[in-house]
Amino acid sequence: MSDPSLARILKRINLILERDSLVQQTLQQLREKLQVERVITYYFYRKWEGQVTCESLISPRFSILGSTGPDECFNGEYARMYEEGRIRAIEDIETEAIAPCHRLFLRDMQVRANLVVPILNNNGLWGLLIAHQCRDTRVWCLEDTQAMQEGATTLAMSDPIQNS
Repeated sequence: MSDPSLARILKRINLILERDSLVQQTLQQLREKLQVERVITYYFYRKWEGQVTCESLISPRFSILGSTGPDECFNGEYARMYEEGRIRAIEDIETEAIAPCHRLFLRDMQVRANLVVPILNNNGLWGLLIAHQCRDTRVWCLEDTQAMQEGATTLAMSDPIQNS
């Protein structure tokens, strides 16, 4: 007789492996397509508290894996905008009108320009898909935004993310 709790555990592990593989593959494809230094997923493990759970890098020196966000900057107002599908493109963190805590946070993470797209599942805002240009400013074009949106949709529609 098989153990139902063991079967549930194995199913859960399989879903996690499937999710991680899909996320890593998507990030790698986006980084190569956009020609940026870093593409990450920022997963919300609690209401508006999250961390970088996966990344694709041009060099290990750009790693921010495990980093948490500036929770004091990301509040319910910003979360609501991303829940409604907000896409945020910053060409240059030094000239963009952003909160000082956000600018400092991005500087600390070696970001000069970024493009942020929400990952929305059945429960709302699951996380953010983010492209970072670390060494230079960047004018994000429509194709960049579309590629990121397609990546976020691919992730959001996957069973492991759709049901988490």
